[in-house]
Parts: sequence; structure tokens; C-alpha cells
Amino acid sequence: MSNQDFLRRLPTTGQDLRRRARIQQRLHLDFALIFLLLLVTVYGLIVLYSASGQSASSVQRQGIYFLVGYIAMFTAAQVPVHVLRRMAPWAYAVGAVLVLLVLWIGVGAKGAQRWLSIGGFRFQPSEFMKLAVPIAVAAYFGQRLLPPRFKHVVVALLLTVVPAVLIARQPDLGTALLVAAAGLMVLFFAGLPWRYIAIAFGAVLLSIWPLWQFVLHDYQKRRVLTLLDPESDRLGAGWNIIQSKTAIGSGGTSGKGWLQGTQSQLDFLPEGHTDFIIAVLAEEFGLLGVLILLGLYALIIARGMAIARKSQDSFGRLLAGGLSMTFFVYVFVNVGMVSGLLPVVGVPLPLVSQGGTAVVTLMTGFGILMAIATERRRVTRHI
Repeated sequence: MSNQDFLRRLPTTGQDLRRRARIQQRLHLDFALIFLLLLVTVYGLIVLYSASGQSASSVQRQGIYFLVGYIAMFTAAQVPVHVLRRMAPWAYAVGAVLVLLVLWIGVGAKGAQRWLSIGGFRFQPSEFMKLAVPIAVAAYFGQRLLPPRFKHVVVALLLTVVPAVLIARQPDLGTALLVAAAGLMVLFFAGLPWRYIAIAFGAVLLSIWPLWQFVLHDYQKRRVLTLLDPESDRLGAGWNIIQSKTAIGSGGTSGKGWLQGTQSQLDFLPEGHTDFIIAVLAEEFGLLGVLILLGLYALIIARGMAIARKSQDSFGRLLAGGLSMTFFVYVFVNVGMVSGLLPVVGVPLPLVSQGGTAVVTLMTGFGILMAIATERRRVTRHI
């Protein structure tokens, strides 16, 4: 190949890259993030087929949820960031009202009152607050100088804690934890001084006894005690975590093989298709299978943080960072509770556990991330 041939082909490559960038900008999508999400989606469906007892209908239903989730992601990505910022107070207010209505006229199931039923359609308003809270806190700080002053920190804490407490009273401690984490992550990225963090840590320590005595329900107390000594009630409260740890340990490095797990296939592992699905993955695909999934999660979080770093304004940076780290909390809490490091609080493994509302909420959050990423390109283009 001559030097002239090389020089003649180089502009074509540059044109292809620019064309690909223009396509992403026009569609307001981040192809790298979509690719990672698709990998986790396919991986999750493969694991779910085994965890659900080889139920094709469960996989089909979850596939429909994913389709709805991707549509929600694409729709959210089309919303300009400045519109999202203006909508923040209204979205927060509507979500807070719906959460209050749950306590009054909510639909109960399995001892919890977490749903509203309107026209025969049942939905969980607390899922909406996973997005409304970080958007509202990011919009609040986006209009102020950072790092925040004390009074602004107090307002942000109220915006975060009030809905989290209302959700915890349903009771739904897992969702309350995620809602609180979403707001606190935005507060942290706003430049919260370390002295405030130390004060908050001390306040948490001082509140442990009052929370235990007056806030936690009996079943929640049993979960904490079971964490400390699961063998004390092997056939009761400790059954789930004992079977989960057995499944994880028996998988070894490479696992027993797909559909070959004994704990899951013989129904020793309760909730294997939802909260404890990573135990099924560990038993059948081993440590390597778990590391592959965690690696994909890490790449998704890294991509979200890269979007946050490149955002042109405080609102975009805070919101993208908060959403990315809330996804990390999802993973950390689920893996921690399944492996016996944290109490069982009912947090699903994102994009792998069976469920519809959580999938749509997560994918909508990723759509917002993409809107922030393409907003940066819009600003650059007009300059």
C-alpha cells in the first residue's frame, strides 16, 4: 500500500466516526451504555430461566418488561435536560402526594400496603420517587453556589428523608433505602463538607436504639438478628440466608453448569427468581459468572460517571452522578444481603431479578443519563 492510498483512506475513517457521533446525537442515545445494558439483559434472562424453574412464560413476561423498559429509556432520553429541571418540583410534589395516598387508600398484599389501584391498574408510587428525589435535589442545588451552605443541606435532607420515611411506613424498607440513597448521593456530589458527614454518621449511631425500639417492625428486627446469627432459627428466619450461602459456596470457581444447580432446581432456595437470584447464578456459573456480571455492572457505573464528568452544568453532573451511584447501591445491597453481610431488605438485583416496575424505573434513569450526555453535545454544537 502506498502512502497516497493510506492518506486517501484516512478521511473516510474520520467521516465514519463523525457520522456515528451524529447518529447518537440525533437519537439522543449512548450506544456504549445501550450495549452494556443489552449484555446484562440477555445474561439476566438466561439466569432467570433457570431460577424460575425453567419457566418460559416467566422469561417471556420479563422480556416484555424489558421491552417496556427500553421504550421508557428511549422516551426519557428525548426529554431535554432544561425541561427535566423545570419539571423537577412538580414531579416531586406529585410523587409525594401519591406516596401519602398509599398510606390512606393503598392496596395491601403480604402484610404491606405499597400500591395504588386506579381504573384496575395497580402501580407502586415509591418506585417513581427513586427518580423524583434525585431530580429534585439536583435541581435545587443546580440553582445555588456549591459547595452547599448548611441551610441548603437541611432542605436537601428534608427533600430526601420525608419520602423515605413515608415509604418505610408502608412498610418497604428496601425501596426507602434506595430513595434515601438517591438523594444522599446527589448531596454528596454537591460537595458536602466532611464535617457534615461526620455529624451525620454520629447521628446515625445515636439513632440506632430509638429506631430499634420505636420504628422497626418485628419482622425487620428478626432480619437483623438473623444476620448476626442465622443458625439460631435454621428452619425459620435463617432459612433463606443459610440456603443462599450454601448455593454460593457450592458453585465454586466455575459452577455446576446451567440448569444444574441443586439448591435452586430442587426449591431449597426461596425467592430464587427475585431477591436471591445471584445465589442461583453463583451456584450454576460459579465465581467467574458472578465476576462477569459485576464487571458489567462496574462498566455501566463507570459510563454513568463519565457522563456526569462531561456534563456542562451542575444539574447534569449532580443528577448523572447520583443516578449512577444509586445503581451501585442497588448492586451492593443485594449482593451484601444474599451473601449474609447485610440484613435482608428486599432489594432486587438490577436488570436480573424478576420484576416489572423496578426494570422500567431503572431504564428510565438510564434514559435520563443519555439525555444528559447528548445535552452536552447540543451545547457544544451550538457553540
